[in-house]
Amino acid sequence: MSRIVIKIGSNILTGRTGGLDSRRIGIIAGEVSAVCAEGHEIVIVSSGAVAAGMKKLGLKEKPKDIRLKQAAAAVGQSSLMWAYEKSFEESRKKVAQILLTREDFSDKIRYLNSRNTLVTLLSYGIIPVINENDAVATDEIKFGDNDRLAALVSGLIDADRLIILSDVAGLYPADPGKAPGMSVISLVEEITPELEAMAGGAGSAVGTGGMYSKILAAKKAMSYGIRVNIISGKKKGLLRALMNGIAQGTEFRPRMKKISSKKGWIAYAVKPKGSLVMDNGAAMAIQKSGKSLLPTGIVRVEGVFDIGDAVYCTDAAGKRIAKGIVNYSSQDVEKIRGKKTSEIEGILGYKYSDEVIHRDNLVVLT
Repeated sequence: MSRIVIKIGSNILTGRTGGLDSRRIGIIAGEVSAVCAEGHEIVIVSSGAVAAGMKKLGLKEKPKDIRLKQAAAAVGQSSLMWAYEKSFEESRKKVAQILLTREDFSDKIRYLNSRNTLVTLLSYGIIPVINENDAVATDEIKFGDNDRLAALVSGLIDADRLIILSDVAGLYPADPGKAPGMSVISLVEEITPELEAMAGGAGSAVGTGGMYSKILAAKKAMSYGIRVNIISGKKKGLLRALMNGIAQGTEFRPRMKKISSKKGWIAYAVKPKGSLVMDNGAAMAIQKSGKSLLPTGIVRVEGVFDIGDAVYCTDAAGKRIAKGIVNYSSQDVEKIRGKKTSEIEGILGYKYSDEVIHRDNLVVLT
């Protein structure tokens, strides 16, 4: 049994005249139910609330005003969930609505609560349908990162695979609309800056992200050690074929081992409050040997942070080497930087730990 996150974009769910395409949603629900019947756990990350709301509000094009987008999302969310519930009912599958914001990932307690809720729903055979809480989260609705959300959810629940249903067959070496006849890139093992540049571009009329956002999501998921597939969501049978081992679209195959949900939270969810600039020895020890960060290797403190906050660990040139959770405040690190661990208690009057950041709470980024 594997745990799979399926991200479905607005273009897949909406019809030509606007609003939700109930026929397409029904087809997807049938395929997802069939995959579940084969023993897999499925979580859906779905766009489409704004598009559904546009139809209800009589809007012909996606509103640029943030408040109007939020209104459309609020109006459309109930229609979106009703469409899923009605479609999955035919396969006797139950769904549950989960609305998340970036803060649900940044805060550790909310992060763990979200994970526990999702895992519990899966244990009951329920399919969670997740969307950004667009009605209140202005930064998410402005930048439109349901692709990013899908990657974060994949790490949150320790998924084995992220499948992105797109309006194109996969990643092409150039814009297929301008150069027809090209073959899709079937396998990617490393996402390079050149590949990111190749995939760059704006989104569609109803969606908020293009191929570039999907590449960034794949990069994030691969960092968790999660396999990613981008396939067409408009062709029937591709999802089941993929799960039966038949290659479809573009597969992003990670080289690294899966990291824990805890380290994924540190690396990609929690917001950093500052930076610790390290000397070359400390940077090398962390990057190459997986060591903890000791006060002796810190040359400068940037920002204001407290015990338990996240910070970046950079080299002298400012390159981000790692990210971790600190055992001391910025004020105390400033006092003990460059000192030996044996001197900490004499300087501060207490010693919480030998390490400013323990390796268990430290994630190498490069």
